[in-house]
Amino acid sequence: MGSTAVALSLHGECPVVVVRGNHRDGPVVVGVDLSPESDPAIGFAFEEAAAAGVPLVAAHAGTQSLNTRMSGWLVKYPDVAVEQLVVQERPIPALLELGRRAGLLVVGSRGRGGFAGMLLGSTSQALIYHAPCPVAVVRPA
Repeated sequence: MGSTAVALSLHGECPVVVVRGNHRDGPVVVGVDLSPESDPAIGFAFEEAAAAGVPLVAAHAGTQSLNTRMSGWLVKYPDVAVEQLVVQERPIPALLELGRRAGLLVVGSRGRGGFAGMLLGSTSQALIYHAPCPVAVVRPA
């Protein structure tokens, strides 16, 4: 994986899926940073979980509950089994670990900690290079 995958993830006009590792039948895992910018990634993750008939794991690295950000999606996709995780570690190691059992990891292209001039958020970029499963990078509309 290299600069082409990163460039497509940054400039693609639709979600970009980078196929890494072995495909397995596992849950869809979505990284949630609780900002409104994470909604497109959450929506994409719900769509993929519903289409594949697999559970969704929504993970947030921090201390706040996911209920507010997830409530509308839970109503829209009542048939998707959802596990909400709040982990006390950095997002990259947490998502890499969850990716070990995932069929797909979903993240936004930039998180809340993005610096002006960064091409792609650090979490998205790290997952493109190191995830043990396919990664979908979803840009805001």
